[in-house]
Amino acid sequence: MSDGTPADLFFDAAIGLLQRVRAEEAESIAEAGTLLADTVAAGGRLFAFGAGHSSLAAQDVVYRAGGLALMNLLAVPGVVGVDVTPATLGSALERVDGLASAVLDTSPLRSGDALVIISLSGRNALPVEMARSARALGVKVIGVTSVAYAEQTTSRHSSGTFLKDHCDIVLDSKIAVGDAELTLDTIPAPFAPASTVVTTALMQAVMATTAAALADRGIEPPLLRSGNVDGGHEWNGRVMREYGDRIFYRH
Repeated sequence: MSDGTPADLFFDAAIGLLQRVRAEEAESIAEAGTLLADTVAAGGRLFAFGAGHSSLAAQDVVYRAGGLALMNLLAVPGVVGVDVTPATLGSALERVDGLASAVLDTSPLRSGDALVIISLSGRNALPVEMARSARALGVKVIGVTSVAYAEQTTSRHSSGTFLKDHCDIVLDSKIAVGDAELTLDTIPAPFAPASTVVTTALMQAVMATTAAALADRGIEPPLLRSGNVDGGHEWNGRVMREYGDRIFYRH
């Protein structure tokens, strides 16, 4: 590891990744924002899904001050973050064939909706099956993943494919296989993962693009305000009444 504190080096690595994503994924971010705006304008609903730590970036755009009120979390029991004990159960569930189809069969997803699927590796059965099954339903799918995994690892899905192979739009987080940015002679393993920082930024960039795209069409973006500012609750109440049939996290 070169000169600088570990904290400095991590910030440098994270900033470098953000700069790469900004430069190299600009077109895909614009396409993703347009797709979501198209969905909203057509009366469709928006959903986000992620398993394990990938769920953090999905949760970050749901019921969020400054965010789109229409983003709903598609939750799969046992894999939302590290909410089960033992935590390793969540990882095991990601590799179970048939789980995604069972979830979609009982979810409100329908043709004309859009689903953002976040999976760093994109190699496990759950995100692959989720994307394939959603598209079969007529749902548009945006995948947020590290394409490097598809180039350097093997799929764990029976089809031999990755999440990126079943998406209408792919956003590449540029995260290296292993998701650890730093090394140190005194530490036997790479450390300091940056996938959450980068993936969350990617998601917020798409949300910002969506809001602006809606405004450009003369449609007021259904945004939420902080409940900790004066008038926030009243504003949010109006938005939720207007779009109540497309918001599922209140039920």
